[in-house]
Amino acid sequence: MENRVLNSSEPLVMGILNITPDSFYDGGKYTTEKEWMQKAEEIVEEGGKIIDLGAISTRPGAKEITEKEEKDRLLPALKSIRKKFPDTTISVDTYRSEIAKAAVDEGADMINDISGGTMDGKMFKTISELNVPYVLMHIKGTPQNMQQNPDYDDVIEEIATFFRDQILKLNDHGFDDIILDPGFGFGKSISHNYRILRKLRAFSVMGYPVVAGLSRKSMINRVLNIPPEEALNGTTILNTIALLNGANILRVHDVKEAVEAIALVSLATNA
Repeated sequence: MENRVLNSSEPLVMGILNITPDSFYDGGKYTTEKEWMQKAEEIVEEGGKIIDLGAISTRPGAKEITEKEEKDRLLPALKSIRKKFPDTTISVDTYRSEIAKAAVDEGADMINDISGGTMDGKMFKTISELNVPYVLMHIKGTPQNMQQNPDYDDVIEEIATFFRDQILKLNDHGFDDIILDPGFGFGKSISHNYRILRKLRAFSVMGYPVVAGLSRKSMINRVLNIPPEEALNGTTILNTIALLNGANILRVHDVKEAVEAIALVSLATNA
């Protein structure tokens, strides 16, 4: 399966740019044009191949905003970043089909859906019509309730089953430009997250690229008893494990360190 984003033999870095006031790590940092343009420039200069632009927080317990609010936040940033960086892949992090359509109409290259098509029944039809790469992420519940005692008989098998079911639905729409994301921290306990990390290659064998979104998450912070601001070292360690276990895209707040991890892991595994 050829993917239009992954045209490199090396893993890629997706730099996170949240234009939200309430994201768990960087909320409120990039709400003006000057701020988001500086962050976009930093992502590109440090080697990020994808800018992942989000206008709605999906942290545990996040307050849901209206579609209009999301669009009003998103489109000005998307337009200015697209104009300044015409050759950089821009992903939009949304679970709403109307936002996905508006984003692609304004120049977005791909859609990153934390719900994997479960929170908007029109998403798969819309994505097939837009025909842009689509990140299909697993979530158990919603951002409002996902961390309230998540339970699985077998977390790997349940995610794999979800992926197979959703891929078939997309294929029924004639669409196959899919990237898989097991959704670290989205309806998973700490032990679930580390099992997914250890078994990440179970999803690679499905034939689609795999995203690892581990950056500064609670699976690091709670284990080390540190705030997200001190979790860069832990993030790099887990990114390294993810690369060794088959990750194709690292979704991160800190691009430079992720690019360095890819370079060193590549050299170590091909020496």
